Amino acid sequence: MTSCHLPFNGTGIPSEVKEKMFNPFFTTKAPGEGTGLGLSISHDIIVKQHGGFIEVDTQPGEFSEFRIILPRAALTS
Repeated sequence: MTSCHLPFNGTGIPSEVKEKMFNPFFTTKAPGEGTGLGLSISHDIIVKQHGGFIEVDTQPGEFSEFRIILPRAALTS
């Protein structure tokens, strides 16, 4: 496995958002400003197509860190 860690020093992610953030069409943006597909598509590519993992560690008000973990060998059908 190989991994990529993406730390953010923003405001963190509230638990009610974290629970839904990989759901298709979920967005925190105003209507008309986003499709809510970015993280959903990313999750599908990483998990379903490559057999990897995407994890989020966050502390509301402090930070968030995304971890992408991918196998070194390709998936076989």
